[in-house]
Amino acid sequence: ARQIEFALERFPKSSVIKLYNSGSFFDPSAVPVQDFPRVAELLTGFHRVIVESHPRLIGDRAVQFRDLLKGQLEIAVGLETVDEITLEKLNKRVPLIEFEKVGRWMKKEGIDLRTFILIRAPFQTEESGRFWANRSVDFAFDRLGATVAALIPTRAGNGAMEELARQGLFSPPQLGTLEQVLSYGLQRGGGRVFADLWNIDELARCSHCHLARRQRLEDMNLTQHWTPEIACYVCKSPPS
Repeated sequence: ARQIEFALERFPKSSVIKLYNSGSFFDPSAVPVQDFPRVAELLTGFHRVIVESHPRLIGDRAVQFRDLLKGQLEIAVGLETVDEITLEKLNKRVPLIEFEKVGRWMKKEGIDLRTFILIRAPFQTEESGRFWANRSVDFAFDRLGATVAALIPTRAGNGAMEELARQGLFSPPQLGTLEQVLSYGLQRGGGRVFADLWNIDELARCSHCHLARRQRLEDMNLTQHWTPEIACYVCKSPPS
């Protein structure tokens, strides 16, 4: 609760708040249940409260927290990919059928579901990464009843990705792949779709067009409307 107090004193006014910790919000060793009343009190005035959790920890504690809030509870979970071969290699240990059960339960309880989807997960090529990201968006909206699909370009930085890269089993996605999956999600409908733009400049390979392409992604995030691709005579984007 003191961490939230500290943040609220410094952040500008907003109607939505995310409480992302280094683990799962509903892990009692991370966020003690006895802190829920004070946390909920601090969140009075927010129309939407978004927390992150492992799907297996979503249950009675989520209902308890929901009942204390004045606004809508939204829980973010890492779906990552519906490519079951890749999931097995990543050792996720959460089968897709388990995600479906969690999604149905959350919908019944009136809790919104936000899904994280990896753009070009390890062990995927650029083409297969694009294909499976699109299928993951379909799964999130059609099978899980998700209200949000957050598209996360897979990044290095944790040691494991660097090792996979040395083995030729991982490479960050191209900017065009993120653009195409966001475009697909917005045009197919079913929920809000956002491209994660943190360190997005690292995906850019053309200094001539990447600022305009970044601005396009930001605009689509904010408006939730598709806009035409940026044509670049240097890198020939988009590909014909």
